[in-house]
Amino acid sequence: MELSAAPIIYILIFVAVVMLVEGIYLTVFGKSISLNSRVSRRLALLEKNSNREQVLEQLRKEMSQHLKARGIPLYSILAEKAQKANIAFSPLALIGIMGLLAVFSYLGLTIGTQAPTQVRILVAIAMGIGGVYVWVNGKAKKRIALMEEQLPDAVELMVRSLRVGHPFASAIAIVSKEVADPLGTEFGIIGDEAAYGRDVTESLKAFAERMDNQDLRFLSVAVTIQQQSGGNLAEILEGLAKVIRARFKLFRRVKAITAEAKWSGMFLSAFPIGALVMILMLKPDYFDKVKETSAFVPAALVVGVFLTINVIFMKMMVNIKV
Repeated sequence: MELSAAPIIYILIFVAVVMLVEGIYLTVFGKSISLNSRVSRRLALLEKNSNREQVLEQLRKEMSQHLKARGIPLYSILAEKAQKANIAFSPLALIGIMGLLAVFSYLGLTIGTQAPTQVRILVAIAMGIGGVYVWVNGKAKKRIALMEEQLPDAVELMVRSLRVGHPFASAIAIVSKEVADPLGTEFGIIGDEAAYGRDVTESLKAFAERMDNQDLRFLSVAVTIQQQSGGNLAEILEGLAKVIRARFKLFRRVKAITAEAKWSGMFLSAFPIGALVMILMLKPDYFDKVKETSAFVPAALVVGVFLTINVIFMKMMVNIKV
C-alpha cells in the first residue's frame, strides 16, 4: 500500500506559518510583548525610553489602530480580534506578513508537493491569511482570559490602596506597577491619561467598550456613580470585586459542565476532515475514478457547504450564554 505524505506536509507547513508569525512578533517587539512576561510592556518601554508622553502615545496608537483600519477590504474580519489582542503590528504590517507567509507557504508546497501551480497559489494564499487569523484569534482569547482572571485581584488591590488613604488615581498607578500584563499596561495607560487631564471614568469606559467586557463595564459604572453621587469607593469596589470573582467562578463551572458537549461537537466537526485526510494518505488514488466526471466538483462543493453548516450549528449548540 502506497502512503501519501502530502496531507501531512500541508499540515506541517500551516503549523510552521503560525509559529513563524509568533517568531517575527517576538523578534520585532521583544519578550515584553508576550503575555507570559512578568514585567508589563509599559514598564519595559519606560525603561528604554524615559519619556512618559512618547510611551503613552505609542501605546494609545496600538490600542486604536486596528479598529480604524476596518475599512480595508477583508481586514474587517481580523480588525476586532486584533484590537482585543492588542497586536502591536500595524494593519499594513499584518497584511504584509500575510503576503510574506503566503510566499513562504508557496515555496514549501513547491518543495514538498507536486500539486498544480494554481492549487499551490490558492493554498498558499489561504495559509498566509489563515495562519495570521489563527494566531491573532489565539492571542485575543488568551489575553481576554488573562484579563478576566486578573481583574478581581486588581480591584481588590485598589480597595486596599484606597483604605490606606491613597486617591483613586494613585490606586490605579499601583495596579499598573504591581499587576502583570495585560491588565498592568492597560491600567498604566489609564493612569497616564488621567495625569494628562483625561477623566478616569472616560478612560475606564473606553477600555471596557474596546474589550467588550461586562466586568469592566461594572467597574466603569461604579466609579462614575461614586464620582457623581459620592460614597465610600472602597466599599463599592470591594463589593464589585466579590461580584466579579463570583461571576468568574460561575463561568468556570459552566465551562467544566459543558466541556464534554464542546469536545463532542469539536470531534464531530473535525471527524469528516480527519477521515478525508486519512483516505488521501492511505489511498491517494481513491477519487481518481470520479474526479474527472462533471458531477465531482458540484458534489465536492455541496459536501463543503454541509461541513461548514455542521461546524456552525455545532458551535451554536455548545455556545451557552450565562
